[in-house]
Amino acid sequence: MTPARTLTAAAALAAALSACTSAPGTRTQTGAILGATAGAVTGMIAGGDARSTAIGGAVGAGVGGLIGHELDAQQRALEQSLGGSGASVTNTGAQLVVNLPAAISFDSSSADLRPEYVHNIVAVSQNLLAHPNSTVQVIGHTDNTGSTAYNQTLSDRRARAVADVLINSGVPAWRVTAIGRSYHQPIASNETPEGRALNRRVEIVITPTN
Repeated sequence: MTPARTLTAAAALAAALSACTSAPGTRTQTGAILGATAGAVTGMIAGGDARSTAIGGAVGAGVGGLIGHELDAQQRALEQSLGGSGASVTNTGAQLVVNLPAAISFDSSSADLRPEYVHNIVAVSQNLLAHPNSTVQVIGHTDNTGSTAYNQTLSDRRARAVADVLINSGVPAWRVTAIGRSYHQPIASNETPEGRALNRRVEIVITPTN
């Protein structure tokens, strides 16, 4: 691939990413835009002519649109099954992120799931079984209170506890990875009690594989 063609491919991808972040539209449309651009770039790399680029763009748009549509449907089902639980579902266009606040899912400083909350994670597992074309990362997070070692261990154990429920509820173990991030990925300031409460969480990150 020539340098000029490489620059053209990079520019096309950058333009599509910009459009996805600035233009209104559904997640399905976003997936189609990203898929079309990625396919077109692949066509440039593989064949380099207009026909290869067009074919790559068309195929990519179809695949990206299907993935976006699937994520939209999966998000709606998750929100329905988790309604009133305190969990939230974010659709990034490429992934679904289920946020489980630690305050409602674990006792303070404990990695034991509250028994009354387990059924909500089982509901997530049923959703994952209904939508099998994805991998799952379960990521534990803490605030910055206490030592790094303590928070790393706590985040590991909480992630593992949620992952175990998913697996014991039928999700194949090969789809699920449990990771602890300690306090290194905050979503709010650790300088306030409210911010620390938001940072104490477990995220279930669902990534399509098709």
